[in-house]
Amino acid sequence: MSATLKRTYSTRAASKPAPPSSPPSGLTSPPSPSLKRKRPLTDRPPEANTPTKKLRRALGTSSSKSKASDKAAKTKQPKLTQLHFSLDTPVLRTCPLCDLSYTRGAPDDEALHKAHCARVQRGLEWGKEEEREVSRAGVEELESNIKLKNGTRGRIICFRPDVGGKIGAKLNILLETIRLALSSPPLSPAVLQRCKIYLFLLSSPGITATREKIVGCVVAQRISTAMAIARVSEPSATTTSTPPSSQTQADSTTSSQPSTATPSSSQSTNPSSPATNLLPVDSSTNLYVHPARLPTPLGIPRLFVSSAHRRLGIASRLLSAAAATFILGCPLDPARGEVAFTQPTGMGKAVLEAWGRGGVRIYEEEQDMH
Repeated sequence: MSATLKRTYSTRAASKPAPPSSPPSGLTSPPSPSLKRKRPLTDRPPEANTPTKKLRRALGTSSSKSKASDKAAKTKQPKLTQLHFSLDTPVLRTCPLCDLSYTRGAPDDEALHKAHCARVQRGLEWGKEEEREVSRAGVEELESNIKLKNGTRGRIICFRPDVGGKIGAKLNILLETIRLALSSPPLSPAVLQRCKIYLFLLSSPGITATREKIVGCVVAQRISTAMAIARVSEPSATTTSTPPSSQTQADSTTSSQPSTATPSSSQSTNPSSPATNLLPVDSSTNLYVHPARLPTPLGIPRLFVSSAHRRLGIASRLLSAAAATFILGCPLDPARGEVAFTQPTGMGKAVLEAWGRGGVRIYEEEQDMH
């Protein structure tokens, strides 16, 4: 009996189907024309062999790049602004509240005007930092618990202008504010050496006693001579008979007149005398002075009260305190011509006439003190 063999492996040839045992018959039907074999890859033209998907990807990337470049060009394009000349609107503007002229549209000028206008209207702060330096700076309180016309209360302090620290810095800001408000030149160091500063500190309702406001300031200066103010009827009587060259003659008389000159009232009786030629101080307010220089101990180069606190008697209080304490043990009387102002403004002239009772004089700020 023959043993049966079991095959445990196979070849590629074995995997192929076995050929038919008999030749194909002619009776079999040919393959249908619908079942066509694919053309070989080598028979196709090279243009047809390019994959269409890759072509679509390439076109897609180029279009996205162009869109991105268009978006970048649109974002980089600056925004245009229509510019035109405004001939009706002036660039230089004068504030009706603080009377300061500034350039509209200039950031520095507008910032300066904003800070200055707030100080002119409401004053400057006087707080705890300044109070800590009062004893060290030699600040003296002259009057306290002063009641004003509107019911508010304040006090008057006095100190020398050469103080440092917080008080010195606050004084510099105050003097700069006064200079801009009065359109006056700054006080020279030589003038400040002979000055005293008088401040009115107002306690506002709802604010503690250590938080006050500087609402008034008087700068008092030691002087030697001043000129008497002419009466209202004198300018019209003398200007008609004064020749054009009298102004030069009056100037030379003023510069050569000694400090011990006699009062101008005795000289005004002679119209032909050169001393009767009046010197104009402010023609808009009809303010004239006699050229004769008279001995005067006290001068007021600066007087300032914040606009929100005027007509309350603050200026009169400060001037009275300066006249009473400027020279120790020697109170001065403005009615007797012992106090002088330097080129007062329109409002300053009203204070000068009301407080001085007709005796206040006018002096030159930078006069010789020898």
